[in-house]
Amino acid sequence: MKTFYPKDLSTQEFHGLLQGSIAPRPIAFASTIDKEGNVNLSPFSFFNLFSTNPAILIFSPSRRVRDNTTKHTLENVLEVPEVVIHVVHFGLVEQMSLASTEYGKGVSEFDKAGLTPVPSLEVKPPRVKEAHIAFECRVNEVKSLGDQGGAGNLVICEVLVAHVNEEVMDDHGVIDPYKLDAVARLGGDWYSRASGDSLFKIPKPIRTLGIGVDQIPEEIRNSTILTGNNLGRLGNVEQLPNSAQIEEFGKSEMIQEMRVRFKNDPDSWIDHLHLAAKAELEEGDVEKAWLILLQKQ
Repeated sequence: MKTFYPKDLSTQEFHGLLQGSIAPRPIAFASTIDKEGNVNLSPFSFFNLFSTNPAILIFSPSRRVRDNTTKHTLENVLEVPEVVIHVVHFGLVEQMSLASTEYGKGVSEFDKAGLTPVPSLEVKPPRVKEAHIAFECRVNEVKSLGDQGGAGNLVICEVLVAHVNEEVMDDHGVIDPYKLDAVARLGGDWYSRASGDSLFKIPKPIRTLGIGVDQIPEEIRNSTILTGNNLGRLGNVEQLPNSAQIEEFGKSEMIQEMRVRFKNDPDSWIDHLHLAAKAELEEGDVEKAWLILLQKQ
């Protein structure tokens, strides 16, 4: 493990380390307007959701590291405290990237990136027609975090209205991540795509009280086969199978064959139990994994 202190690196070097580490980051594709009516469109990956009631989004147009100048987006929201924040999907990513070019004041990134401005309902900046999701926001506050290059400026936005393309919703009116195909920022030139095999579910331990990893039997907890993720899933159950369930499962063909195969090899017996349980965990069958793990030779 290599240790870094911010004071020992240049701002640019530590900037790269932070961006490569704190990832993936959602992207705020922000449309703003100045008091003369000039529209700006720019992406920011220092961005997230911070409250639901009130609905608060925060993004940060940092001061440029190279010369300590500020960005047009920051200047605009200080003049006209309104913004439309769009969610970036894969079909929009190259145009979003092009819009990050530092064009001169008054140049429209909508035109440069080939995107279509659509009038907003509650705010002056237009929204991007091609975006699947757009949030019209009032800027409640802009909080400066410093006056040096790389210092952030928290733009605290309250959502006034949300626009969602019905094509990215499922039959229950919930946003489907497969249909949304969202894009996130990594370090350097890297991005990630939330789609395909990169999407997975983990049952949230909110309405249940999991037993915890500390309550997993030691021989399972210290397994050389099961991973930390596997143990986390095992620890998310509220109770272990009872003796009758374990005994009944022990009569299954799989367990009977393993008992015969490893009758005189207890180490291999344990290893194969753990391998079999690991396979079930990766398929999402936690109950079956526990029934396997609790078998005795």
